Amino acid sequence: MALNKRAGFAWGVSTLLLLFVAVSCTVSYKFTGASIDYTKVKTISMAQFQNRAPYQWAPMATMFNEALNDVFVQQTKLQQVARNGDLHLDGEIVAYDQFNKSISSTGYSSLVQLKLTVNVRFTNNTNHDEDFERNFSATRDFDATQSLDSVQEDLVTQMIKEIVDAIFNAAVANW
Repeated sequence: MALNKRAGFAWGVSTLLLLFVAVSCTVSYKFTGASIDYTKVKTISMAQFQNRAPYQWAPMATMFNEALNDVFVQQTKLQQVARNGDLHLDGEIVAYDQFNKSISSTGYSSLVQLKLTVNVRFTNNTNHDEDFERNFSATRDFDATQSLDSVQEDLVTQMIKEIVDAIFNAAVANW
């Protein structure tokens, strides 16, 4: 009987100890994808990306610039400066096109693909081995029975988000 009381007591103490540890210790982890050494890199400067694509949609450059700024503000502790940042991004929208992706049995287009391409130059003034210049592209398909005007804003928003995420990952995620 005494053995049972000791086992019960030990189990009770163990349970209380475990509960105390679980309640008093919480682990919080915020994953943004950025792997920035904030002791070396404190600022970022971003030029306004101009729309240099032969086919133009007026709001696109503004939408892109706002999305690019937002991702760095929301997911890093970098201070944005007008010029000479520890990190610097510039570039331009170089292509915005639509293509017939598939043809129906009647010989008309049944699916259209919209493609957006942005050329980006990234400079890391604290480690020039990480510098790059490259194109980032995204595509979206839409039914040819829909007009581009009716789907353009939504599809461009989706493509910009995809491209901005890819730029962010290439510049500061280092995965």
